Amino acid sequence: MDQVWANRAASSETAVTQRHLARVWGLPGTQLGVVAWPPERRDRLYGTWHYWWQAHLLDCLLDAQLRDPQPERLVRIKRQIRSHRLRNNFRWTNSYYDDMAWLALALERAARIAGIERRRALAKLDDQFYKAWVPEDGGGIPWRKQDQFFNAPANGPAGIFLARYEDRMRRAQQMADWIDETLIDPETHLVFDGIKGGSLVRAQYTYCQGVVLGLETELAKRTHDDRHAPRVHRLVAAVNEHMAPRGVLKGAGGGDGGLFAGITARYLALVATDLPGDSAEDVAARDTARAIVLASAKSAWGNRQTVDGLPVFGAFWDRDAELPSAGGQQAQFVAGAVNSSEIPERDLSVQLSGWMLMEAAYAAS
Repeated sequence: MDQVWANRAASSETAVTQRHLARVWGLPGTQLGVVAWPPERRDRLYGTWHYWWQAHLLDCLLDAQLRDPQPERLVRIKRQIRSHRLRNNFRWTNSYYDDMAWLALALERAARIAGIERRRALAKLDDQFYKAWVPEDGGGIPWRKQDQFFNAPANGPAGIFLARYEDRMRRAQQMADWIDETLIDPETHLVFDGIKGGSLVRAQYTYCQGVVLGLETELAKRTHDDRHAPRVHRLVAAVNEHMAPRGVLKGAGGGDGGLFAGITARYLALVATDLPGDSAEDVAARDTARAIVLASAKSAWGNRQTVDGLPVFGAFWDRDAELPSAGGQQAQFVAGAVNSSEIPERDLSVQLSGWMLMEAAYAAS
């Protein structure tokens, strides 16, 4: 593991914790990420908080704990978990299966990496995904409750969680097979977004590729079933060809899109470290995945801005970051998604993605 990447990951962690972490409503023993920096009053009061962004903040804290275990970070991890439930009206669940899958993944890792167990929360979330499986309606599990949109952003992370949790391997494989049969572009081999009312939604986002890489890698590692590794080989090659111009992952702006490339980097790093096998194809997939992560991280670091000695990452890792300022249009929740602030770098999602990338580079180096 490279000390340069350890130092950059540590700087990224410090930047997010100093600028974004704060108590919830002033209550002692609480903490969430303020969704904008510089923040407005509404942000500081957690009028908006974005459930799935907070799940990724928790995941990044766990990456950092894996890299450099610290007792004070354990306190932050516990506060983040406790405050998530508090701000979510004393519930773990919401109406969006993709949101819940991101939290489930982070909570499962909290138990495994940090010894912080939330068994009832995990059982409740597991139950949500398991019961939402509706092949008779064309799925998959849907994007949200009472919806007929079955997409990769819900099935991918829920599948990864089910592959890691208890005895849900068969369902995780069914989800992977559904994605492979339904959502793979026959021309580029990239993952389409989803299927709605029987019609393909043909958008292709970086994070859809990331979650499918994560799911197929977990299954290749855990099942020794020979159908999973070739899917990883094919998808890594497709991402390299179509989604990483000059080796650097494409950005998707701010708002929810701010997290997309970071998620892809996380699961490319998983391919690099965890894809089993020593065939030429296995080695090529691991090497290519590692190369994309490291090239993206070098570019993002080189294009960062610096405030008080700490990085501000750009929404697009292949160009100069813009320094955010107070005022201007802020990220808004519209029709089930969060759009970008006027300056995307203001959004917590964009800074989390940069941090996630630095942790991925450390893990893969």
